[in-house]
Amino acid sequence: MTPLKVGDKVPMFGLPDQNGNTVDMAKWIGRKPLVIYFYPKDFTSGCTMEAHAFREMYEAFQKEGAEVFGISGDSIESHKRFVVEHELPFTLLSDEGDKVRELFGAFGIGHTNGRVTFVVDKKGVVRMVFSSQIQPKKHVEQSIAKVREIALET
Repeated sequence: MTPLKVGDKVPMFGLPDQNGNTVDMAKWIGRKPLVIYFYPKDFTSGCTMEAHAFREMYEAFQKEGAEVFGISGDSIESHKRFVVEHELPFTLLSDEGDKVRELFGAFGIGHTNGRVTFVVDKKGVVRMVFSSQIQPKKHVEQSIAKVREIALET
């Protein structure tokens, strides 16, 4: 699948969260901007660093009216442990089989499970794509800047 780019409509999907409840993106589009970040694996150093950075900035995202979702191929149980252990205030979605990752084209070099973040406006349009395996904290910096830009437009 061709990776989503700025200006594309985000695909609609539903995935289970860390509590086993299905989150339907169609219910979120139109309500608020979304930050959807794909990451390789729970409990790895880069992914933990990225999750902590999103945790530390979560209030700022909320203040700007945005919601954050992290997605990886890990199980619901793994996500639950990751959320509890690292006190994450945002939702993690379990994409076992990487079907949603495929829809977004969120892969790294050699079709590996990349670290890719998408900022989506209220209309469901991708406004930012940031991909970097080695700069996990930069995903958060780039995302909050774009969310703030979107907030100024309304």
